[in-house]
Amino acid sequence: MGESPFVNYINELLANNRVVIFSKTWCPYCYKAKDLFKDLLVNYHEVVLDTMGEKGCKVQEALEEMTQQKTVPNIFINSNHIGGYTNLYQAQQTGRLCDIFAGVAGSYNYDLIIIGGGSGGLAAAQEAAALGKNVAICDFVKPSPRGTKWDIGGTCVNVGCVPKKLMHRASLIGHDMRDAPFFGWDAPPAGHRWETLVENVQNHIKSINWMYRKDLKKQGITYYNGFAKFVDRHTIVTETEKKNEKITGETIIVATGGRPNYDDIPGALENAITSDDLFTLPNEPKNTLVIGGGYIALESAGFLQELGSQCTVLVRSILLRGFDQQMAGKIEEQMTESGVKFVKQCVVLKISQDGGGEGGQIRVEGQYEDGTPYSDSFNTVLLAIGRTPNTSGLGLENAGVKLHESTAKIIVDDYDRTNIPNIYAVGDVAFGRPELTPVAIQAGKLLVRRLYTFSTLHPSYRFVPTTVFTPLEYGCVGDSEERAIETYGENNIEVFHSSFSPLESSLAHRFDWRCYAKMVCIKEEGRMKVTGLHILGPNAGEVTQGFALALKLGAYKEDFDLLFAIHPTNAQIFTKFQVTKSSGEDADVHRCCS
Repeated sequence: MGESPFVNYINELLANNRVVIFSKTWCPYCYKAKDLFKDLLVNYHEVVLDTMGEKGCKVQEALEEMTQQKTVPNIFINSNHIGGYTNLYQAQQTGRLCDIFAGVAGSYNYDLIIIGGGSGGLAAAQEAAALGKNVAICDFVKPSPRGTKWDIGGTCVNVGCVPKKLMHRASLIGHDMRDAPFFGWDAPPAGHRWETLVENVQNHIKSINWMYRKDLKKQGITYYNGFAKFVDRHTIVTETEKKNEKITGETIIVATGGRPNYDDIPGALENAITSDDLFTLPNEPKNTLVIGGGYIALESAGFLQELGSQCTVLVRSILLRGFDQQMAGKIEEQMTESGVKFVKQCVVLKISQDGGGEGGQIRVEGQYEDGTPYSDSFNTVLLAIGRTPNTSGLGLENAGVKLHESTAKIIVDDYDRTNIPNIYAVGDVAFGRPELTPVAIQAGKLLVRRLYTFSTLHPSYRFVPTTVFTPLEYGCVGDSEERAIETYGENNIEVFHSSFSPLESSLAHRFDWRCYAKMVCIKEEGRMKVTGLHILGPNAGEVTQGFALALKLGAYKEDFDLLFAIHPTNAQIFTKFQVTKSSGEDADVHRCCS
C-alpha cells in the first residue's frame, strides 16, 4: 500500500524548502516560531492548516502519522523534524540550531557539560538536573606551587569565602574576649592556637566537599574528577592519572574561575604563598608580609594581625582599587591602630631565603616610587596581587572560543554566550563580570533557565552588594563617591554622611567614632535618588544585604527617612542622615535616641 497523497505533499514541501512551518492562524506559538526565524534572518515556508479546509485536516492527520505530534507549530529544518516552538527555542538557546542548519546535529553523551566544580558550575549543574537534563560536571584542581590542592567546591568553599570568614570570626572572638571584663565577665588572658583553628576549618570544608559529592550523586549528575580539554565545540577529553576519557555534550558551560597571580617576581614561586595555601598552613605565620592592596590582602592581614601574627601590608599604589577611597582610607586608619604596618608606593623586586634575619628567614627586596630601596625579613610572605582566569590549557582554541586579549578571560555577551553558539561562560572566567561568588551562582542558575525554559532573565550587575571582611567590616552597594562624581558630575550629587559608635562596644570603647556610613545621591528635581551606600562597622555585610534591595528598586533618600528604624542597631544610621558633605558640618552623631 503506497503513501497517502498528503504524506507525498508534505515530503515534496520538505524537499523543496529548507524550513517548513505547519501553523494555524490563532496559535501564539506559531507566531513566536516565525518571529524567531525572522530574528535569525532565516526564510521559511509556512503552511497555514486552518485556511485549507478539508485538505488542512488531512495534512494534519498525515503530520501526526509521520511525527506523532498533534499540535502546531510543527517545524522541519532540512527535512528533519524539530518539533514545536519549545523544541525550536531550546535548540536556539543551546546552540544546537546552528548544527541543525549546518547538517551536523547529532546525539551526545550529555545535554550539558560543565567545566569547573566551583560555585557557578555547581549551581548550573544542579539547576539543569532539576529540569530533567542529563548533566556532567568536570572538576580538577592543579596543586599550587606549594603543593596545596583541594576537593570539589571551587575557590569559595576551599580557599576563599568560607575559610576567610571563619578566620575573620576567630579574630573577632579575640576582640570579644578582651571586651568581656567591661561587661562583668571574668576573662583571664587566653592564647590562640593556630593549629586548632586550621584543623577545625579544614574539617568543616571537608564536610561541605562531601555534601556536594552526595548531592551530585543524588541528582544524577555525572562527576568527572579530571582536567577537561576541548577537542572541538561539542567534545571534551577528561585527563586523569589513570586514563583519558572523551565525552560529548550538546551544550557546554565553562566555569573554571581563577587562581592567584605570582607576577613573575623572582623567588616568589619558591618562597611565597598565596590564599591557596594560607588556610592549610600547619604553623602560625608569625611575622608576615602581605603583598597587595585588594580585599584579599587586607582581609588576610586583618585576621592574621588579630590572631597574633605581626602583619605588614606592602602595596604598589592604592588600597582597594575600585572601592570608595574615603572608606579605604578609614580601613587603613583602623588597621594601623590595631598594629598592622603599611608600606606604600613600593614594588617588590625579589623574594629570597637569606638564612635568617631579625624578622624571619625570607628576605624581600623592593623599591619605593622615588627610587629608595626597600628591604626587610619575614617568616611568611603572602602574595595577594590579583588573580588569573583558568583558561590556559583548556583547548578553547580547538573550539574557536575567543578570549579577551589582555586578561585572557572568555568574552561573553549579556546572556553569557561566547562567540560559539553552544558554549557559554559564567563566573570569574568570564570577561566583565564581578569576581564574586553570588554573581557566579546567579549567573549559572539563570543561564540554565534560559537554556531549558522560556525564561529571558539575566543578571543585572548595576547594584551588586559586597563586603570587605576587615576587622571593622566595610559593606557597600552601588556607586563609590568617586564614580558618582565621574558619572554624574560633582554638582549633581550630594553625599549624606555620619560617624557612629555601636552600642554593643560602648562599654569597652573599642569602636568609638571609628564607624562611619554615607549615602551617595543624585540630585533629581528636588529629590535625592540613592546611587550608593557605604558602611564601615561591625556586621556590615548583614546590614548591606538588606539595603541593596532598596537601591535595586530605585529608592530615594526620603524613603530611608520615612523608614522606621530598629533601635538600637548600626543599620539605623541610614534612616538618620542629616549632615551633607557640602555643608561642612560635623558628621559625628553623639546622641542615642533622636
